[in-house]
Amino acid sequence: MDKIQHKRFQVGELNLHVAEIGSGPAVLLLHGFPEIWYSWRHQMIALAEAGFHAIAPDFRGYGLSDQPSEPEKAAYYDLVEDTRGLLDALGIEKAFIVAKDFGAFIAYYIGLCHPDRVKGIVTLGIPYRKPGEFPSRDSAPKGLYVRHWQEPGRGLADLGRFDVKTVIRNIYILFSSSELPVAEDGKEVMDLYDPSIPLPPWFTEDDLQTYSSLYEKSGFVYPMQVPYLCSRRDPGGLAHFADRTIQAPCLLIMGTKDYYLKFPGVEDYIKSGTLQSAVPNLEINFFPEGSHFVQEQFPEEVNKLVLGFLNQHL
Repeated sequence: MDKIQHKRFQVGELNLHVAEIGSGPAVLLLHGFPEIWYSWRHQMIALAEAGFHAIAPDFRGYGLSDQPSEPEKAAYYDLVEDTRGLLDALGIEKAFIVAKDFGAFIAYYIGLCHPDRVKGIVTLGIPYRKPGEFPSRDSAPKGLYVRHWQEPGRGLADLGRFDVKTVIRNIYILFSSSELPVAEDGKEVMDLYDPSIPLPPWFTEDDLQTYSSLYEKSGFVYPMQVPYLCSRRDPGGLAHFADRTIQAPCLLIMGTKDYYLKFPGVEDYIKSGTLQSAVPNLEINFFPEGSHFVQEQFPEEVNKLVLGFLNQHL
């Protein structure tokens, strides 16, 4: 961990924080929520030792990166262009992209918008969805966390009742489960918090402190916009690319205990072959017992899968 370097790069009007280590072919690691660059700590070391240049940015509005001036206008396309701009700033023509949770959408959309910049894509926990097409909320439980947090102001008010450390602890415990986080009628998502439930064994108090310190700097204003509120808006610049297919080789890693598989229609969407119509060069690996945080839960095994894919497509 001590060998990981931290730098800042000007991308457009924002200064973005980047953690990096190693040299060789570039591998861009994109986080999700409630994650940050640190969620790739195990993969960064393994990639560097295997001869790759591991690069893990904090998205705009997250961690040590700058906050945008108008977060209420946030869109996935902003992060796509930030990522392209970051590759330019680093002098990297083409990179592998490894991405988790909503970061997977950014990885796929770079493959749509800037296919010449992508060698291959590995995503964890989230399959491809065309811009603007997301699982229907109507068939999901009314108290599902996504439905709550896609209501303007509701997510921030919910999270704001607790200190940052409690929020991160709660979400990590909830999202590590194989069950969808669903609040009871009249309750909020954070009311599911039970202080008697321990952290997952693979997530230490030191890890929690690191995450908490980074979210104390950034807060949750932008994370409630991206991925939650922005998913209900018009896809904007991405709409022009929605009918394209992703030609880059892709690997999707899904933990068999990932709660996301219980979103209405998701498991069938992944297993039916529908997904391959938009991502024809896709390999799917169902990881036994893996949770939504499979890369932190089983780092050595995930590293082997990722490195196998990268070496195959060099």
